[in-house]
Amino acid sequence: MSRIRLMPTIFVKYIMKSIYLIICLFFKVNTHKITFASYRADKLKDNLYFVWEEMQAQYPDYQYHFVFKKFHSSLKGKIHYFFHLLRAIYELATSRLFIIDDYYFPVYVVKPRKGTEVIQLWHASGALKKFGLSTVGKPFGPSETYLKHVKIHSNYARVYVSSAEVIPYYSEAFGMPAKQIYPLGVPRTDYFFSVEKKEQVRKKFMEQYPELMGKRLILFAPTFRGKSHYQQVFECPLDIRMMKEELAPGYALLIHLHPYMQNVVIIEDEEKSFAFHLKDTFTIQELLLLSDMLITDYSTVFFDYSLLGRPIAFFANDLEQYIGERDFYYDYLDMIPGPFFTKTEQLIDWIIKGAYDLKKVAAFRNRFFEHIDGKATKRIVRHLLGEELESSTHIRNYTSDREKGAI
Repeated sequence: MSRIRLMPTIFVKYIMKSIYLIICLFFKVNTHKITFASYRADKLKDNLYFVWEEMQAQYPDYQYHFVFKKFHSSLKGKIHYFFHLLRAIYELATSRLFIIDDYYFPVYVVKPRKGTEVIQLWHASGALKKFGLSTVGKPFGPSETYLKHVKIHSNYARVYVSSAEVIPYYSEAFGMPAKQIYPLGVPRTDYFFSVEKKEQVRKKFMEQYPELMGKRLILFAPTFRGKSHYQQVFECPLDIRMMKEELAPGYALLIHLHPYMQNVVIIEDEEKSFAFHLKDTFTIQELLLLSDMLITDYSTVFFDYSLLGRPIAFFANDLEQYIGERDFYYDYLDMIPGPFFTKTEQLIDWIIKGAYDLKKVAAFRNRFFEHIDGKATKRIVRHLLGEELESSTHIRNYTSDREKGAI
């Protein structure tokens, strides 16, 4: 039965393999062509954007191509995505570098030809939730039958991560040698080091939300739950009304959902002066920079946020269930750099008391980021395009800011 369900996948796989071989017969690898591809979004963003921006500034003579299409699980969406994959196969066959940031089906059903490198800029920092081959046998993970036909996370030439600490977990998840995984940083975190960009986003935010001027901003950014590409229902675990009653008018709650989650959060009329669901107007990196504290559950967004040295709290009511369905690489409660709550009143009490352990946040940051200098993108681009790395890239950079625990 499982093989029958996989028939469409197997059919698409062999079509793509055939087309790839034909393309390879008639077209050469363009040594100056670099392609960026993702199914997470319809446009260039996050790690891919930062790497492209640096590349085109330093290497304007290269040709940059883009293959972006967010997957939609409807029949019409699947048909459109099939034709998108055919174009992706052509770009893969003719590019020197094919750079992705997540699972990407075409990469796993062909063998990249000589002269092409597949580069994985994984979308998550650090390592927390198990993923890839680490989830085989879990409800969240791929089945053994699927892996016989699609060798997920195969064919990567290089992977870039935040620190040497997490290399063994990426090696396990991708089934690849640790020597091909480089702890040069996470490109999108360079955003936090730009004074100009900080000023720009703060100005933009206050122009759109002048009523929030002077308030302390609490960002709630939960992770995605589910195995398919879309979570049909999102029920906010926080009691927003209680938070407003106890924390307004000095605080405001900003809510940002994972891109795969249903983009609807029910905020009652009486709560709208306190809680704001920000869907498309600001990126998660912008919201992290704007917020005074972060509340999350199992999202790795707190790795990025630790660079800012600000308070982090963890809130969830399904920890044991989540461990059973997916699990973590670390003991979750031991490694998180902030308190864990299951009830809104506990969270409110923590916020009001303000007894935040920022030393714990700084220690976490130093553990999971090899470099704290805003130059991750430069290191990666230099490494990709063949220039010799500065010797300092392999030395942990303990600066005074690092010891303080904030940028």
